Amino acid sequence: MALPQQKLDATGARLAAMSLPEGGAWISEARTSARARVEAMGLPHRRDEYWKYTRPETLVEPGAREASTFETYEPTVFGEIDRLKIVFVDGVYDAEASDELSLAGVEIEPLSEAGAKDIHWARDLYGVLETRGQSPVERPLAALNTAYAADGMVIRVTGKAEKPVSLVYLQESTSSDAIFHHVVKIEAGADLTLLENGPAAARLNKVMEVEIADGGAFHHVRTQGRAHERRAATHIFARLGKESVFKSFTLTVNGALTRNEAVIELTGDDAVAHVAGAALGDGATGDFHHDDTVFITHDAENCESRQVYKKVLRNGAVGVFQGKILVKDGAQKTDGYQISQSLLLDDDSQFLAKPELEIYADDVVCSHGSTSGAIDEEGLFYLRSRGVPKDIATDLMVIAFVAEALEEIEDEAIAADVLSRLESWLQRRRG
Repeated sequence: MALPQQKLDATGARLAAMSLPEGGAWISEARTSARARVEAMGLPHRRDEYWKYTRPETLVEPGAREASTFETYEPTVFGEIDRLKIVFVDGVYDAEASDELSLAGVEIEPLSEAGAKDIHWARDLYGVLETRGQSPVERPLAALNTAYAADGMVIRVTGKAEKPVSLVYLQESTSSDAIFHHVVKIEAGADLTLLENGPAAARLNKVMEVEIADGGAFHHVRTQGRAHERRAATHIFARLGKESVFKSFTLTVNGALTRNEAVIELTGDDAVAHVAGAALGDGATGDFHHDDTVFITHDAENCESRQVYKKVLRNGAVGVFQGKILVKDGAQKTDGYQISQSLLLDDDSQFLAKPELEIYADDVVCSHGSTSGAIDEEGLFYLRSRGVPKDIATDLMVIAFVAEALEEIEDEAIAADVLSRLESWLQRRRG
């Protein structure tokens, strides 16, 4: 089917402003294939089914719109956590600012170096999970990333990592347009915690592909905050083997436009996949539009998945949740849970939700729910009657509201750090 002229024009203009990075034969082949897929699909348009709640124009136009940088005197996110720090500045790996890429049981290498080699283990993963994730829903921004990402990290985990790997994204240019791609391979029985934080760029397109072998575990925690004018599209593609574990949590505050997608396949029996997020948006500081789009496929027996998303919105902020659980024929004993909720602190904000279940097995337990409401006046009255000022009482109720999502973080020290960021954001909003 021919693409509509609007999509053809937008796609042509975007690709004309870009050139494929240089690299070895295997990555060049993957990039060329990805570019062809972008041309065939066309970049997203508002009329596309999975973009009807989110306007993609600023994510696909040829250049990035400017986003101010800022100085902050707050403690660094995850700064108190013992971690291996890897720094990117405007989407480019900064070796001098990073720790040495050495950690027992973990092999770490910049994508630019791995891609220059003729033979590399990442060849079997780079763009592979992203390609699988294009069906049944096309994700052209992810294919664009596979084609044009020049940097990122490839991480292979062969044992239990003694401390987290922390990816820090710094923005120095007001017009930076970053595209980077991470590949993570968790070998059988291995375990890794990966942290991410920072604005990254004025406009960000990021893909992470994660393959977890039998008995492996991957824990992922990221914070997206402080940059009011940032625009970002992120994708996580994950494939889980037998008895493996994937857990991901994202805290988002600020940002003009954020679209976080997660596409997860449970392909081995007894696998567990949890994805969760908390978003706090205040339109008083500028546009805030936050979109979580999740697609989880159960393709094995006795697997568990959870989707837990909470959004707190005020002053015209907009939140979107699109979540689907697909249970394939033969995926018996599936346990799928999905909840998306919003707390609207005024009448100007919006929450748009599209929960879906598609089930082809008969021995399953799947549920989904979506609610949107205002602050609990009885609870607020209870706190105020005990001398708690209204603004502080409201913040306490906000924290209680997002608690279910925060509970998905297993590491207590990391969870406490994320909670402190949330409390700091609320305190700033109190002035």
